[in-house]
Amino acid sequence: MPRHRPQEAPASARDEKPPRTGADEKATLLGFLDYVRGAVADKAAGVPEPQVRTAGVPSGTSLLGLVKHLAAVERFAFLGEEPDDWSRTWRPVPEETADGVLADYREAIGRANQVIETCTDLTRPAPRPPHRRHAPSMRWVLVHMIEETARHAGHADILRERIDGSSGR
Repeated sequence: MPRHRPQEAPASARDEKPPRTGADEKATLLGFLDYVRGAVADKAAGVPEPQVRTAGVPSGTSLLGLVKHLAAVERFAFLGEEPDDWSRTWRPVPEETADGVLADYREAIGRANQVIETCTDLTRPAPRPPHRRHAPSMRWVLVHMIEETARHAGHADILRERIDGSSGR
């Protein structure tokens, strides 16, 4: 892979500080999850075609692919909806626009947050597809989703910097 020399970071680059959350455990977990969700969406927003869907690393990962994958993960983790093929969640088809994939991600987040809001006991199982026996606790799912989304937010940081030099959260 040729060595890429990114442009200087634009003067508008910013680094958002961690969120101030509510005092209880659920509010804290959801506050941090929303924080990293927003970081991912912000990194993909406004990136022109074809760069938003162009793989930035040998594995084939693109900004749009990250967002599409995370929408599927949100639906699986909080709504119990499992995709037919996890590998396809990484690959937007040509008919999918960046705006459409971002809107789908935001819709999945909204639905997931409704489920989280109704949860009054984080020790209770999170939703799971019917054929899956074990359902981890909502607490475990929230922590896992923070980890999963933050990991991909880091990937998005790198991909976006390679595209236009943009950095910061």
